[in-house]
Amino acid sequence: MSTVPAVLERMARQLPSHDALVSPDRRFTFGQLREEVRRAAAAMIALGVARGDRVAIWSPNTWHWVVACLAVHHAGAVMVPLNTRYTADEATDILARTGAPLLIAMGPFLGTDRVAALPMDALPALRQIVRIPVGSPVQGPADDHLPWDDFMDHGTDLDAVDAGAAAVSADDVSDILFTSGTTGRSKGVLCAHRQSLSASAAWAACGKITSDDRYLCINPFFHNFGYKAGILACLQTGATLIPQLTFDAEQALAAVQEQRITVLPGPPTIYQALLDHPKRRDYDLGSLRFAVTGAAIVPVVLIERMQAELDIDIVLTAYGLTEANGMGTMCRADDDAVTVATTCGRPIADFELRIDAQDTGSGDGTGAGEVLLRGPNVMLGYLDDPAATAAAIDADGWLHTGDVGTKDDAGNLRITDRLKDMYICGGFNVYPAEVEQALMRLDGVADVAVIGVPDERLGEVGKAFVVRRAGADLDEQAVIAYSREHVANFKTPRSVVFCESLPRNPGGKVVKPQLREMA
Repeated sequence: MSTVPAVLERMARQLPSHDALVSPDRRFTFGQLREEVRRAAAAMIALGVARGDRVAIWSPNTWHWVVACLAVHHAGAVMVPLNTRYTADEATDILARTGAPLLIAMGPFLGTDRVAALPMDALPALRQIVRIPVGSPVQGPADDHLPWDDFMDHGTDLDAVDAGAAAVSADDVSDILFTSGTTGRSKGVLCAHRQSLSASAAWAACGKITSDDRYLCINPFFHNFGYKAGILACLQTGATLIPQLTFDAEQALAAVQEQRITVLPGPPTIYQALLDHPKRRDYDLGSLRFAVTGAAIVPVVLIERMQAELDIDIVLTAYGLTEANGMGTMCRADDDAVTVATTCGRPIADFELRIDAQDTGSGDGTGAGEVLLRGPNVMLGYLDDPAATAAAIDADGWLHTGDVGTKDDAGNLRITDRLKDMYICGGFNVYPAEVEQALMRLDGVADVAVIGVPDERLGEVGKAFVVRRAGADLDEQAVIAYSREHVANFKTPRSVVFCESLPRNPGGKVVKPQLREMA
């Protein structure tokens, strides 16, 4: 079963009455999920979505996201998820580059209607926007958008759906996830059905996930962690998926108790919030069995507390990147707390791991070097960017991750640094070059550099070093406010340092280690 439609068909036959998806307002068995997905796919086809078209989804974790995602695959199209924190400018760039004719989008969410702010004249390929009923009612210029229920009324030609789903092949592109690069512009990562399924199945196998599990998905669906290690992992194992719209610690505790949650993945900040919540002991968390974390430095004491105080049997850490389907290495169930906390485990999903000290020029005897991955689940390439693809994947098939690490005698990977300047804020990757490019457009900025600095709650947050233009009257609040308008909140620097000049090497590059020392 190497296509997403084929997997859903199989699960609907094998577990037709088993809960597949549970949310506060809808519950689907696998049989019911299949029918809802077929209707949604028929609606997409009726609106003109053709095989190979890109369909974008811009929404938080609702049951509609799951149905829409699987429907895109059933229609033979390619799924393009958008980060809910994107500004209209950021979303417009991705919609334009993918030429998506259809956008499945949220209503006003967290106080802002970013969808209504999309400049439609800049998106000639975008023919229709369907609104999911989440957030506030849609008003104003977005009144012509198609509500979800009206969209579903178009889903009548199920024969066309079945024919399209049967025609999908394992090597067809299933999704394009965008990840920023050091150049500052996002890159679309192309992955095939066989890759998305193989990688997520390997992840699920490490956690021994089965149809007996009930999976609380706090990780956003637009991210590999929520989409592939969430939706696709549950789809292939028969586990019940229970999405949480936005993370709230007490709501998560209540969901564990009420839904008898067994699987709870997330970044370290989520577990810290649960452990430290004053009402934690008011809830029965005894059903919890498996947790996996990563995307930040994980203290050993956190792993020990998760095992002791949350009584989680299996706690694992992992390492991956979008170019490797979000996977790469992962610890195993019998690893001790120190191994789990201080390493990222061994390769999964048929990956080979190599440490290349030659690329970093370390030569310091520590064995540190650039982390390289090779295997069938390395991306097909970057969207419309063969030069970047060739730079990332060498002639021997090795993916150059840009991360620096070591490998111990047992084969466990330990990430020690980053060749790229990327840092991780609340579980999300932030690429300083992207933020720097945005800030350079602020009137009064002559030069700027951004680094990540430690933060107790989010792991790392941005700090901007700004050189003012002569006579400019910029202050910290102005820089931060401008950032919030032009980049997502998790990318926005939390503090600003004004300086006379930035330290640069003879080649003109900013010497960021000096900035980190200053910070």
